[in-house]
Amino acid sequence: MGKFAAARIIAMLATTATLAVLPPAEAHAGAIGSAPVASFDYQVGGITMTVPTGCMFTHVIRGDGKKITYQNAGVDCGFVGALNAGFCNWRIDFTYADTNNKIYRTSPGKTHTECEIHPMRDNKPQTLPRYGKACAHLNINGVRRVSQCHHITK
Repeated sequence: MGKFAAARIIAMLATTATLAVLPPAEAHAGAIGSAPVASFDYQVGGITMTVPTGCMFTHVIRGDGKKITYQNAGVDCGFVGALNAGFCNWRIDFTYADTNNKIYRTSPGKTHTECEIHPMRDNKPQTLPRYGKACAHLNINGVRRVSQCHHITK
């Protein structure tokens, strides 16, 4: 890999890591945010699977005010993370909470028993009844591993 390609990858990872530690973005016209997936082990059929570092969980939302026209969440892996066997028994859920952080709606995803290196889910357009926040959650084997949220404001 050339110096230019390596520099671009390092710059992208640094930018993504910086975005991951910022507070949730407001979703007036749209927002995108990423959170790092921490390394962890889990069991599938008696085999220990390891998710190494190098994966980011990204949540995209578009709309205006309480109207969501597009929502998507998924995992992208690079470097060592791209070499893993994937995520097995995965599910992505979307939750919606009011300004008091009380969850009033959950859109549970389907559990996928196959292993995928880049699990992803879209959610249907909708109009929320209240302002607050919209979150995406990655679950592996029924355990929430990472979440990413956006504030929904006027």
